[in-house]
Amino acid sequence: MEQNNSPRLDAREAVLAARQRKTAVPAFNIPHLPMVEPVAAAVADAKITAIIHVARVEWEKFSAGSLEAVAAEYRKYEKPGYTLLGLDHVPVVDEDHKRVDYMPILRRAVDSGYRSVMIDGSRLPLAENIAATQEAASLAHGAGLACEGELGAVMGHESGPIMPYEEIFRTRLGFTSIEDAERFVNQSHCDWLSVAVGNIHGAVAEAARNQKKPEARLDVDHIAALYKAVGIPLVLHGGSGIQIDYIKKGIQAGIAKINIGTEIRQAYEKTIETKNSVKDAQDAVYAKVRELIENMSLSPSGV
Repeated sequence: MEQNNSPRLDAREAVLAARQRKTAVPAFNIPHLPMVEPVAAAVADAKITAIIHVARVEWEKFSAGSLEAVAAEYRKYEKPGYTLLGLDHVPVVDEDHKRVDYMPILRRAVDSGYRSVMIDGSRLPLAENIAATQEAASLAHGAGLACEGELGAVMGHESGPIMPYEEIFRTRLGFTSIEDAERFVNQSHCDWLSVAVGNIHGAVAEAARNQKKPEARLDVDHIAALYKAVGIPLVLHGGSGIQIDYIKKGIQAGIAKINIGTEIRQAYEKTIETKNSVKDAQDAVYAKVRELIENMSLSPSGV
């Protein structure tokens, strides 16, 4: 593999620095390879630190190709000092409720130059989730990478229909337990914790991909209580579509990394559909990334 001698950010330090400054590191997902270039350009032009992410579902059900393909595309367009390459959701049990052989995927990410990995054991019982995350964290830390775990059920990736959003929020369905979170972090040794606090994923089922996400909100008091209990940066998955005021309050309460996928994916796909032009679609992604960064008032990089 070709070596990149440009200075690299450290993912763990970048997210910790964001938390200290009461801002957040956005992580932009890549379901289609041509999205890498405009995302990287928009991040550098905004002068912030951001992660360029790919999840297993994005090479299984979209056109990211593979984690290696995204890494190769990233190396063409990375912006030293501004961008990091990260591996998003590698589930132990996937959205189709099938077991995944997750450790070989994580090892491939280490070999491909990723700077952080994410293991998603959220569909497992607590003890099994801890064990899987501990195994992933040991691999990541041995390679000098950050490891993210997930606790609670962030809805949206399931293949079948899900409960209406207002019912999810009213019942706190799947919300991360404070007691479980404290145990999870202490025993798994993850660096970041993805939490369920009112956020939802965009649909990945083909029939629902173009649907507008519900305008989600966040239980800010619950975020603050989780952060107080675990003391590590919290991660907000499903960042697209959440009311901006809630995102800003969530950052103040403990969120230090925000995953964004649906809004930039739909900007790309809708432009391809209407104009049949990759260049126009890339321009749409660039504009959407800049808009999101501005709306969330994310501050310039301090790392």
